[in-house]
Amino acid sequence: MNSTGPAANDGLHLLPFRGLRYDAHRVGSLAAVTSPPYDVVVRPDGLHHLESADPHNIVRLILPQAATNGARHRQAAQTLDSWLAEGVLAPDPEPALYVYEQRKGDLLQRGLIGALELSAPAEGVVLPHEDVMPHVVEDRAALMRTTTANLEPLLLTYRGNGTATGATAVMERTVLRAPLLATTTEDGFSHRLWAVTEPADIAEIADDLAHHQALIADGHHRWATYLRLREEHPEPGPWNYGLVLLVDTARYPLQVRAIHRLLNHLPVTDALSALGHHFRIRTLEEGTTLPAAMDVLASAASEGNAFLLTGGDGRFHLIDRPDPDLVARTVPADRPESWRTLDATVLHATLLDRIWNIPDTPEHIAYIHDTAAAVTQAARRGGTAVLMHPVREDVVRDLARQGVTMPRKSTSFGPKPATGLVLRSLTLD
Repeated sequence: MNSTGPAANDGLHLLPFRGLRYDAHRVGSLAAVTSPPYDVVVRPDGLHHLESADPHNIVRLILPQAATNGARHRQAAQTLDSWLAEGVLAPDPEPALYVYEQRKGDLLQRGLIGALELSAPAEGVVLPHEDVMPHVVEDRAALMRTTTANLEPLLLTYRGNGTATGATAVMERTVLRAPLLATTTEDGFSHRLWAVTEPADIAEIADDLAHHQALIADGHHRWATYLRLREEHPEPGPWNYGLVLLVDTARYPLQVRAIHRLLNHLPVTDALSALGHHFRIRTLEEGTTLPAAMDVLASAASEGNAFLLTGGDGRFHLIDRPDPDLVARTVPADRPESWRTLDATVLHATLLDRIWNIPDTPEHIAYIHDTAAAVTQAARRGGTAVLMHPVREDVVRDLARQGVTMPRKSTSFGPKPATGLVLRSLTLD
């Protein structure tokens, strides 16, 4: 998004808040209590790993384990209350915006964490690009209601002018100071956090962001949850704000990756046989590594729709060149060409809905960000992993500007913020 979108003062309104943060003296390490966003944790392996990393790992709040949904949410609230009472989590002394930095090798990502106003203008200023699943929104809403907290920020991007002015200037001055916290997680990313509390700095940020729109890069379900909870609490108050990380991608470009599908009950042999003459099928040479197979997929995807299938047979099967007549019959014609030709569109409309007849429910389809994990779980479960090639960021932005949403879980922007470095309690606002 750019500064020519909304008029001045009709753009983004990011407010300071009193962040809840872990007391480093009461946990094993800050790295051990963090987690990826809730929907990136590969269950159950990833969940168990995080739970065992530290008894206070944030996953016990964002993905609590109990027999029923209500019990899970109550357990999260009770855990949060006990950690606050014990001083494991404590509020910062004054409201702040937070500069958050992630670094790994040559990759440097910086952004601002704050409470974003959700009043009516925000619904035209913050642009989604993916559909959401109602049951996930309901689950996240129930968790937020019960804990009275935003447990993890969603990731928003905007397009500045590429120079160190406005919000970016404040961030780049701030990082010259000692951080509130610094840690390195097991994925090799270093994380640093600073508080911005000076009124002049906060005003400079506000003046800049008021001219910008934002694209939801990660967290569509949490955004839909924020809007639902705001509707439930129409009076002015803390429910009119939601926790976000806002990144200027003109200054700090994000990476865009694919999200893969795991078809739990469809063996790969059945998936291939059902294709008939509707797709070209090429089985890669036995022993082909995952990186080499993904290179083959990238090459095929540059020429049209293409997918990699793998499962219990341990082989990679490239399927591409879908029958144009079948695609024309199955893909809705009332959308832009750039939407109708998306791999995710063809996958859902042509393959899942028509050829394989698979409902888009958690029982049948799992969405997995990690490519190797998708392959491993498909082999373990006897299902089929459908590996995807990422969508270009300019396509995502163009569709969002047109108000056209992509099929759910079409993209994965990153690096994603680590969950657990700063939380927002609505009782403190």
